[in-house]
Amino acid sequence: MPAVALQVIDSFLLSYNVGDALLVLFVLGILGTIPLKSGKVLLLHFLLFGIIFFLTPSSAMAVDPGGSHLLGSALQYKLVGLALLVGSPLVYATTD
Repeated sequence: MPAVALQVIDSFLLSYNVGDALLVLFVLGILGTIPLKSGKVLLLHFLLFGIIFFLTPSSAMAVDPGGSHLLGSALQYKLVGLALLVGSPLVYATTD
């Protein structure tokens, strides 16, 4: 790829953080598991991403005021992870 194209991609990605990338992967993973028609696989996906969100360092999900982020602070990413960690096993136990 030419250097100009890489600079354009890099300047686009600099305004996002790891938490935003994880949210996009989370949604793409949900779309990938829906055709399997298995609630347990979907809930295991939720549990895995809950662990990832909860264990990712807050410094990697730092939100700068000038960037465009999906959530407002690193704490919100952690709370999403905690909600997934608490809710997934509860729903998994009741799934057929």
